[in-house]
Amino acid sequence: MRRNPFDELEEMLDRVSKQVEEGMAGGGLQVPGSVPVDVADRHDEYVVTADLPGYDVEDIDLTLTDGTLRLEATRADEQEEHVEGRYLRRERTRKSANRQIRLPDPVDEDAIDAGYENGVLTVRLPKESTDEESKQIDIE
Repeated sequence: MRRNPFDELEEMLDRVSKQVEEGMAGGGLQVPGSVPVDVADRHDEYVVTADLPGYDVEDIDLTLTDGTLRLEATRADEQEEHVEGRYLRRERTRKSANRQIRLPDPVDEDAIDAGYENGVLTVRLPKESTDEESKQIDIE
């Protein structure tokens, strides 16, 4: 009995589709060189949390331009000689990562606060005050 040549292709497409669905359900697919982030709206501020393990504070560049937070991190090669022999495997090399996050509302640029601890970057971006509250007007 002859096998249908399209069965194998269909099985492969089913596996890819399942992987995409699992990735989407888990919070999205991770793009190489991209930084995984959480963005929380906490009424008066946005809080961006990014995983950047293995980087030093000096390796991280954070900017805000036209309502877009841009995060870039670059880690250089460790140029130390391996004294006791040669590498059998070398995977820890120069690495850079970046991410751009468009914020839905304007933020107070002068009040932005960022901290980095244990490989986690946390950026607090206070929302600009809109003063939409009613103001009583006295009549003379």
